[in-house]
Amino acid sequence: MNGAEFGLLEPARLVEHEEVEDGAVRVLIERLRADAVVRDPIWVARGSWVVLNGHHRFRALVTMGAHRIPAWIFDYDDPRILLERWSPGPPLTKAGVVARARSGVPYPPKTTKHVLKMELPDRPTPLAELLAPVPPPAASAPPARRAQR
Repeated sequence: MNGAEFGLLEPARLVEHEEVEDGAVRVLIERLRADAVVRDPIWVARGSWVVLNGHHRFRALVTMGAHRIPAWIFDYDDPRILLERWSPGPPLTKAGVVARARSGVPYPPKTTKHVLKMELPDRPTPLAELLAPVPPPAASAPPARRAQR
């Protein structure tokens, strides 16, 4: 394994740490509808379920009614995941990103920039697969009874 695991995650499980620009989300929704595929999964920290990269994709999919979100799941303490800023400002820490997500007070858009020092394979996901309702888990049948003699 390369340090990342692919999964289709329930949106309610994920926590955002950064705000989005509504105009960018609207444009992305139109592109997703036209392409009918999500080409780049979002990045998520295992355990805290904080969205690290792909806030606009996440919000676009949620707005469209997605029941699942394609995601690369990482151990956030992996040294191959770097945290930078898009613009000058005080230093950021990974612990601070998780704390900000849990606080419910996200950073402004395009504050954090996560950089991967590992290769990820292409993992396109059909939009229809994400918008389809998740079937309930199959109920297990009770054990068969033996006939009484």
